[in-house]
Amino acid sequence: MTRVRALGPVLAVLGALAVLLGAAVAPAQAAGYRYWSFWERDGGAWTYATMGPSQTTPSDGAVQGFRFAVSADSKDATQPRGATGFDTICAGTPAKDGAKRVALVIDFGTVADAPGGETPPKPRTACARVDEDATTADALALVAKPLRYDSNALLCAISGYPRTGCGEQVAGGGTDTASPAATEPSDASGSGGSSGSGGPSVGVIAGVAIVAALGVGAIWQAKRRRH
Repeated sequence: MTRVRALGPVLAVLGALAVLLGAAVAPAQAAGYRYWSFWERDGGAWTYATMGPSQTTPSDGAVQGFRFAVSADSKDATQPRGATGFDTICAGTPAKDGAKRVALVIDFGTVADAPGGETPPKPRTACARVDEDATTADALALVAKPLRYDSNALLCAISGYPRTGCGEQVAGGGTDTASPAATEPSDASGSGGSSGSGGPSVGVIAGVAIVAALGVGAIWQAKRRRH
């Protein structure tokens, strides 16, 4: 009976230690951002654009894509759907001297990625014939109005979709007002910063250390009582 009583505090401390260790190694819930990502077609494959549409000046015959989805970062971003090429998209738009043609693929995403109460339109394509020095943003404005931007020049809506919101953070079904960067929305995911890492916090590590120390003390006390 004495041994059982002596082991009680030890088992309690070890149990608390196991709980804290579990909390320390449990991965943090991933957060994503609901935004329009910008893509460029290279041959038959989509490549995540390194600059925003207002900084990109495509050449004649280029295919540019936009996809609305929830993504954690550029590596996780969802590509536009469909493999329609320039010749098909711009078949009805003849070439013209002093102008260029840019094929646009606009994918409004799925219901799962849509803000609450909104239904995404069907994906569509368009051919914009614009001045030779026009940017992708100029081409998009010609065929997909109304566009909506925020104060940091982040593209928030294409053809009025979505009605509200702009790069808001999405985690566990909830949202807040945190917004990604204007030209690289993926950079705001926190993947490179300490606040967004999935490792244990300093408080949890300290708690584990304290409980471990208490466990050693409890075991020592139990041994003294047995002797």
